[in-house]
Amino acid sequence: MSEARIGLGVDTHPSAPGRPLYLGGVHFPDEPGLAGHSDGDVICHALADALLGAAGLGDLGEHFSDDDPAYAGAAGLDLLGRVAAMLVEGRLAVRSCDLTLIADRPHITGRRAEVRQRLARALGIDVAGVSVKATRPEGLGLTGDGAGCIAVALVGPLAPEA
Repeated sequence: MSEARIGLGVDTHPSAPGRPLYLGGVHFPDEPGLAGHSDGDVICHALADALLGAAGLGDLGEHFSDDDPAYAGAAGLDLLGRVAAMLVEGRLAVRSCDLTLIADRPHITGRRAEVRQRLARALGIDVAGVSVKATRPEGLGLTGDGAGCIAVALVGPLAPEA
């Protein structure tokens, strides 16, 4: 790839009381978790899909199947880091990403910086390249009783080695 490309990722998971809640790799201990084969981290999953899409590498399910017991309970942040490594192997770099969490709870305002830092570390980019926002579905049922995330990512060729 010689030019920058944009990818879009979307993920949703229903609530699963009794499971821990992780969003962007950050644990929210006082909130019910999300169902899923892995940890249900909708932020990491949507962002990973956006990166894979931008790179033309398919989607998260192609690389980390929910039929594979090796990924049962896998941390979304780890999966995101593996996707970032795939891009580097393909001589691609993450330039920036922007995501919106859609959920009634939790309110991430107080932990937004922590989410941005964890995502930036997993992607190997400066935190300035990671934007995290949130909105409530306002009763429209966009996520049912759970959470969702929409993510956009920009990737481009790695800079030539000096």
